[in-house]
Amino acid sequence: MVGRTVGRLTALAVTRAGKKGMYADGAGLYLHVSGNGAKSWVYRFMLAGRPREMGLGATHTISLAEARDVAIECRKMRRAGIDPIEARKVRRQHAQIDEASSLTFAECAQRYIGAHKTGWRSPKSLAAWEGTLTRFVDPVFGKLPVQAIDTGLVMKAIEPIWAAKPETAGRVRGRVESILDYATVRGWRQGENPARWRGHLDKLLPKKGKVRAVEHHPALPFAELPAFMETLRRENGNGARALELAILTSARTSEIIGARWGEIDQANTVWTIAGARMKGGREHRVPLSDAAFAVIEKMAEQRSSDYLFPGGAHNRPLSNMAMLALLKRMKRSDLTVHGFRSTFRDWAAERTNFQNEVIEMALAHAIGDKVEAAYRRGDLFEKRRRLMDLWAAYCRGTPAEGAVVPIRAA
Repeated sequence: MVGRTVGRLTALAVTRAGKKGMYADGAGLYLHVSGNGAKSWVYRFMLAGRPREMGLGATHTISLAEARDVAIECRKMRRAGIDPIEARKVRRQHAQIDEASSLTFAECAQRYIGAHKTGWRSPKSLAAWEGTLTRFVDPVFGKLPVQAIDTGLVMKAIEPIWAAKPETAGRVRGRVESILDYATVRGWRQGENPARWRGHLDKLLPKKGKVRAVEHHPALPFAELPAFMETLRRENGNGARALELAILTSARTSEIIGARWGEIDQANTVWTIAGARMKGGREHRVPLSDAAFAVIEKMAEQRSSDYLFPGGAHNRPLSNMAMLALLKRMKRSDLTVHGFRSTFRDWAAERTNFQNEVIEMALAHAIGDKVEAAYRRGDLFEKRRRLMDLWAAYCRGTPAEGAVVPIRAA
């Protein structure tokens, strides 16, 4: 081997090399031994006066002969003025595109959902994603290659529902955009995202707010609430008690049906909902009025599950449609469960002098003002307890004298 400029190494020398370092085979090919004994091939060359280094693979995968063949190809490219590192990048991109040519949008969507679903707070998110994509996207381009999705196809999927269901259409567009971004990062497609809103689809579609007025959840006027509550208390079943507690606490449907006994502090009459179950992602303490706690005590008498309001299946919660079904049986299909939160909000604003932040925190709304959010660290719990006690009294139709103070006219 003395005097040889290429082919310096032998298969035996490669096997025996154990000391950390670079062992030259010649003409730019080196055996690299790392500190932990791992061995790999490296091709070194100069480009525009700068040293470059290209990994060729581990010795347990690439033999000495194969490494020499690859090094020869790299030297040929250098003589032709081609950067072998960039050439390899291009080959890999083409391979990814070839793979993408057989990867459909629906398959890509499933991979995206599989990668992200563990970060979603509720199983409903998974159902919502799969449901909207199956209904509105798959019939249009679900079976087409993800690389083939263009603006025309996106418009074909969402334009028919943009006017009739603007909120749904907006969610569909956003989900398609996320999936296509995911595909681009994974190397399965190239180019601009055809589902992008700003500077793209906003030139083709009207803003959702201008399509039609936002539909609010039908709400019961607060003056009619005491009579409604009296009727509701005569109804039997877990759905009736769940709705009663929802009204008395102004909680959301998901918070009510997902309530577990472990969340209830009976000694202090407090219901603590973990952040994972809250829309805003933050823990929420709910002060329980005597009326609200009475509902919980009724459910405790027939406790048969980890859930306050068990459903028909073993150790499963009440269906999210149970309270709506109850309203239908009560011949109040004009109302929604969420609408009772608006009833509470209207009552608190018009019949009490409680500060707006107390009312908003009772509803577990996020604080919009960043300065206010930074300075107010507490949850105004004692003020909210007083507010909810007054609300419970109003729901009974027997508010304490002087307890609810009308706001003076300006």
